[in-house]
Amino acid sequence: MRTETIGEYEIEYSGIQLPDSEDWAANLAIYGPSSNPMHRNDIFPSQRVVVDAVFHTEQEAEAEARAFAISMIEKGRKKDA
Repeated sequence: MRTETIGEYEIEYSGIQLPDSEDWAANLAIYGPSSNPMHRNDIFPSQRVVVDAVFHTEQEAEAEARAFAISMIEKGRKKDA
């Protein structure tokens, strides 16, 4: 699982191998700002994203989950502006 900070958000994304398959799914969690440094505020709980697609490699799934996270964060920023 990869972790990255984008602005005030922390994202965790990964590729998860599908059962009985060689294909992968994209998984994502997004955490927002918290007043307590020992607590993460999950605003998008860990779940599969891009559910209508499967990927041939773990890296492809991770890249798609990361792209999904960036688009969600950008949409949230536009909404707040």
